[in-house]
Amino acid sequence: MKKCFESAKQFYADLGVDVEAAFERLNNIPVSMHCWQGDDVAGFENAGSLDGGLAVTGNYPGRARNAAELRDDIAEVLKLIPGKKRLNIHAIYAETNGKKVERNELDITHFANWVEFAKAQQLGLDFNPTFFAHPLATDGSLSSADDKVRQFWIEHGIACRKIGAEMGKQLGNTCVTNVWIPDGSKDTPFDRLAPRQRLMDSLDAMFAEKIDPKYNIDAVESKLFGIGAESYTVGSHEFYMGYAVSRGKALCLDAGHFHPTEVISDKISSALLYLDDVLLHVSRGVRWDSDHVVCWDGELQAIASEIVRHGYEKRVHIGLDYFDASINRLTAWCVGMRNTYKALLFALLEPAKLLADAENSNDKGGRLFLLEELKNLPFAPVWAEYCDRCGVPDGFGTLEAIRKYECDVLSKRN
Repeated sequence: MKKCFESAKQFYADLGVDVEAAFERLNNIPVSMHCWQGDDVAGFENAGSLDGGLAVTGNYPGRARNAAELRDDIAEVLKLIPGKKRLNIHAIYAETNGKKVERNELDITHFANWVEFAKAQQLGLDFNPTFFAHPLATDGSLSSADDKVRQFWIEHGIACRKIGAEMGKQLGNTCVTNVWIPDGSKDTPFDRLAPRQRLMDSLDAMFAEKIDPKYNIDAVESKLFGIGAESYTVGSHEFYMGYAVSRGKALCLDAGHFHPTEVISDKISSALLYLDDVLLHVSRGVRWDSDHVVCWDGELQAIASEIVRHGYEKRVHIGLDYFDASINRLTAWCVGMRNTYKALLFALLEPAKLLADAENSNDKGGRLFLLEELKNLPFAPVWAEYCDRCGVPDGFGTLEAIRKYECDVLSKRN
C-alpha cells in the first residue's frame, strides 16, 4: 500500500495538490462525536422513554447501561477513528451518584468524570441542555405558556451554559453549548406568534449573563418539524437565523432538520456572511429527520467541500447527530465519523486552482469535467496512509476490531 500511496501522492502533485499539506490541515479540523449513539439517547436519569419528536428504533444487544460502559465503548471507538476528535454530551448524561438532581440544579460536579475522561483521551467537550424526556416538557419548554415551566427551563439553560463554560475552562478547549427545544404543535395552531415571543424572551433571559467565548460558544438550533409537532415548530429556521444574527450567537444547521429538498451545504456560506460561527449537526435523514448513520454521500461531500474551499474550519464546528439501535453501536459511530474525515480529506485533495481557473474563465464545461474526474482519482491509498499515520486500522481492519470487542465485551451485557 505504501507504493500505491507514493504513486497516488505524485498523481495529486501533478494536479497541483500537496498531499502532505492536506494531511496537516486535516489534523487541525476536529469532529465532535455524539455520546448518545452508544446508549440510544437513554442517559442516566431513568426518566423513561424519549419524547419531543425523538425516536430510537432497534434493540441490538450490547447497549451501554451506565456511564462506565459508555465511556469504555467511546474509548474503544476512538482507537478506530483518525483525526482530531471531540466528544459531545447531553445534560441527561450527568452522574449524580444515585441522588435525584433536577435539571435546573445541575453543575460541573455532575460531569467531573466526563471532564477527566476528556483529559485522558485528549478531547475537547461540547454540551447540550436537554429540553426533552421530562415531565415538564410535555406541553412546551422555553415557549410554554406556563410561567413556572418556562422558568424551570430557563434555569436549566443557564446551568448548562455554566457547565459548558467550565468544561471549556478546565480543558483549555472552547466548548460549544447548543440549544434545541422540541416545542411545537401536532395540529394547526391559531396563534403562531405568542409562543415565539415567549421563546425569544426565554432565550434572552437564558443568555443574559455574559460568558467568555474563549470557554463557551452558544449555539441555537432550528427544526422543520418533529413527531408530535408536525404542523408547527416554534423554533423554525427563520426564528433562529434572526435570533443568531441579532444576538451574536452561533447557528446550528442540522442536516435532517429541513425539507428533504433542502441541503445545509448550501446554507453555510450564506450564514457565515452574517455570523461568526456555525455549528453543524451532520446526520442523514431518510424521508424525514430519521437520524440515520452518516454515509459518504453527495451531501456529506458537499458539506466538507464547502468548509474546505472557503477556509471555514475555524468558524464551522462539526458535530455528528444520529442514533441507530438496530446495528452494532460502535459500527454506527465508526462509519459516521470515518466517513466525515474521508469527506474532509477528499475535499482537501481537490485541485482548487484548476477548478477556480475553469470557473473564473467561464469554462463551465471544464469545471463540470474536472469535478467528475475527481471521483476517479486514487483516493483510497491516501486515506489508508492517513489512517496508518494516525495509528488506526484502515478498511476491514476496523470491522475486525469492532467484532472482537463485541465478542469480548458487548456480548456479555444483558
